[in-house]
Amino acid sequence: MDLAPSTTVTFTITSLPKNEAGRKTLNRLMKMQPKIQKGLAMLSRRRRQKENIATSRAGRIWINRKRPTQLTRVEVGETFTLRVSPHIIPDIKSVAAYLDMKAA
Repeated sequence: MDLAPSTTVTFTITSLPKNEAGRKTLNRLMKMQPKIQKGLAMLSRRRRQKENIATSRAGRIWINRKRPTQLTRVEVGETFTLRVSPHIIPDIKSVAAYLDMKAA
């Protein structure tokens, strides 16, 4: 399938990359979904307002930050839908061997 800008494509992970860079690229692409971005923003707001614990250490405020929640997992069979833009086409092409692409 040809990747053209401004098209909506559904990707399915068919196999996992053997290197860490490929897995990170897939995770980064999965995080570009609007639904996931909304969830990450909500969790970030919640951590900032409620879940980070501020204590006093040596007369200064010290914040124990909670680790962020992961909303995406790079596993075989996971699907995600993206609107293709020119700046993500190289990322998609670099992991295309591990993806099945269909027009959405």
